Amino acid sequence: MSELTDLRSFVDAQRATLLRQVAGLDAAQLAQPLPPSTMTLGGMLKHLAYVEDFWLGVVLLDQPPTPPFEAVDWRTDRDWDWRTAADDSPEELLRMHADAVARSDAVLAAVTDPEARAARGHRRTGEAPTVRWILLHLVEEYARHLGHADLIRESIDGATGL
Repeated sequence: MSELTDLRSFVDAQRATLLRQVAGLDAAQLAQPLPPSTMTLGGMLKHLAYVEDFWLGVVLLDQPPTPPFEAVDWRTDRDWDWRTAADDSPEELLRMHADAVARSDAVLAAVTDPEARAARGHRRTGEAPTVRWILLHLVEEYARHLGHADLIRESIDGATGL
């Protein structure tokens, strides 16, 4: 297997784990936080859809954000994705995430070199990250939130080991 195949398989495994964590939950359950945090599984779906859109569309290809993310003033509402997820139905959240993943996969299908540089620089360093870095960052972003998802899901219905 190639390095890109390996990296993509790790991203895919994280994506699949997220979908298992939210499977079968209704709108109220997707909006249920685990205090003292306000984080919800619905917010996580929307946030990770944004993460996919941002890193593989905006940063890698220098494309504008896709709807609904293009209309957000992230400077004034950094938690918009988390905060507004309760306004979306489970079907909308799942579709938003699935659409973002499909766009990301289409982008990655054209990538042949893990050392290829993004069209945009990293917002903190200014250096254009490699495709390798972006994929590793996606694994890290999903994994960080999936630890939260384990706890939130268990608090909702007792499900563990998903």
